[in-house]
Amino acid sequence: MKLSDSIMMTTNQQYDAAVQQCRNIFIKKTVDYGTSWRVLRAISIVDQIFIKAQRIRTIQEKGAQRVGEDIAGEFMAMVNYGIIGLIQLQQPGSTSEEIPVQEVERLYDEKAAFARKVMQDKNHDYGEAWRDMSQESFADLILMKLMRMRQILANDGKTLISEGIDANYVDIINYSVFALILITEGKHKG
Repeated sequence: MKLSDSIMMTTNQQYDAAVQQCRNIFIKKTVDYGTSWRVLRAISIVDQIFIKAQRIRTIQEKGAQRVGEDIAGEFMAMVNYGIIGLIQLQQPGSTSEEIPVQEVERLYDEKAAFARKVMQDKNHDYGEAWRDMSQESFADLILMKLMRMRQILANDGKTLISEGIDANYVDIINYSVFALILITEGKHKG
């Protein structure tokens, strides 16, 4: 997709295009590795997302990187780990049980559609304020969400008044997609 194409697209189209890129990677990795991610416990998924977000923050602060994967790739990975987190929260059965690729595709699409609906609802109320946010803010907000998730997990998944783990995964997915859209538009470094 060319930059001029992305400017002409609606937010929903941009969102769908970014998620489709993430989905393509996810499904190809599922074909290569199976659903080995099923062994990940909630804290491990949180830690995987933390590694990605912390790397983005470090690159932003140092202004340079030594490993080939770019910032956009890290945001895509966070989308996919967020989807894994949502699947793991609701997928019964043994964590070593392999899930067929077709079922993984269905589960991915279901969780991505849920995140998209939340995005649409929040965009309605917030007026797409994310379009004026910095990439640094996306990284920081994701890191904050991860700290909250660690605390919720330390409390055995219980909250008194706050959103649960699932809502935090959805926010991480959406912040990551927003960052990918802004990278595609040339407003953020990729």
